[in-house]
Amino acid sequence: MAKKTLLLLAGAIGALTMADRHVEAADPVGTITGIGGKCVDVASASSANGTAIQLYDCNGTTAQQWTIAADGSIRALGKCLDVSAAGTANGTLIQLYDCNGTGAQKWTVTAAKDIVNTASNRCLDATGNSSANGTRLEIWDCAGTANQKWTTAGGTTTPPPASGAMAVAPYIYNGWGDPPSATTVMSATGVKWFTMAFILSNGTCNPQWDGNRALTGGVDQNTINAVRGAGGNIIPSFGGYSASALANAYQTVINAFGLKAIDIDLEADAYSNATVQQRTVDALKTIKANNPGIVVYITIGTGQSGPDTSLINRAASSGLAVDAFAIMPFDFGGGSGNMGTLTQQAAEGLKNALKNAYGYTDDQAYRHSGISSMNGITDNNETVTVANFQTILSYAQAHHLARLTFWSVNRDRPCTGGSADSCSGISQGNWDFTRVFAGYAGP
Repeated sequence: MAKKTLLLLAGAIGALTMADRHVEAADPVGTITGIGGKCVDVASASSANGTAIQLYDCNGTTAQQWTIAADGSIRALGKCLDVSAAGTANGTLIQLYDCNGTGAQKWTVTAAKDIVNTASNRCLDATGNSSANGTRLEIWDCAGTANQKWTTAGGTTTPPPASGAMAVAPYIYNGWGDPPSATTVMSATGVKWFTMAFILSNGTCNPQWDGNRALTGGVDQNTINAVRGAGGNIIPSFGGYSASALANAYQTVINAFGLKAIDIDLEADAYSNATVQQRTVDALKTIKANNPGIVVYITIGTGQSGPDTSLINRAASSGLAVDAFAIMPFDFGGGSGNMGTLTQQAAEGLKNALKNAYGYTDDQAYRHSGISSMNGITDNNETVTVANFQTILSYAQAHHLARLTFWSVNRDRPCTGGSADSCSGISQGNWDFTRVFAGYAGP
């Protein structure tokens, strides 16, 4: 079986905080102007926690000088723009507060001139569409209206969900068979990142590789060291879901390897269970809040018309900002057809689901979408060819997808009588599929 029905991952609940990031000299500083040409202003120029943030005539004072920091915070008078009580509901007021690195203080300035709170996915909004002096600022559903449009000193801060190199990260698995040398694949194809599978529980609340190989110091550590030594990096894929708390287990692995990205692989019963979905969403919100800048991918199954939307809708309504949902467009459960075409069809369904759940434009939805394919013969005897991968690559390039990966590098070679799942089952050369996706320039 290509991708295992995944076991539970447990972790003791841990509240971890990040040290406050210092503002850097290169961070843009200046006014933020909105409706009526008014400035975002700290009421009475007070730096006390809880001070109201309002609109006011621009006057050049320090109460209207805002630093757009690279860590996602927006700062004035040594404090941060903050959503009161970490609220996510429409109408929650904005205040000044000690910088603490939480999602209530994380903002994205988009090319469309929205300032979006990443925890709630709601926009900075001038209450009542008013430009009067003293108008309070709040968060509200993004609507594209004038009272949600802002001009900042730094322009857009919207980053792509991942660089091209990170976006292409085929799975590699040390758990069985004849795992290939990651550095051999890197040298032959130019790929730099790998998704390493799978982090599971060892049964006693500790995350391990497959639940039975040491997290550090073993064969998987050797692979990580080799990849990094060759100028690449890894994204671990977490396969667990059943524990009552996951954030601490995720954090343990992030800390162990100094990670820039994680992949959460939800399959089978995990995906359809509302309790499991909420547990995962809550854990990932904690991870996002405590690890500014970390990229989070969620990998899910799909039908030919797109995925079940329940987890996507739950993530959006809970205020979880996911860098990409990646679908697995194979094992459709019968039927036949061109797997490149079917993959595009399923990906369009994912785009529409993200657009509806998060209020994205088409472009934004594509840039938060991913494809996690399978090369060669699938578990349902579909055939995914190198030509199909070329079709998928062209689609990803046309729409600037955030993630393009497949299961797996282990299978990306011709069958010569090796162990189970160590080849694709079709005629090919070594690493043909990897070479195709390695040509993706990224979002």
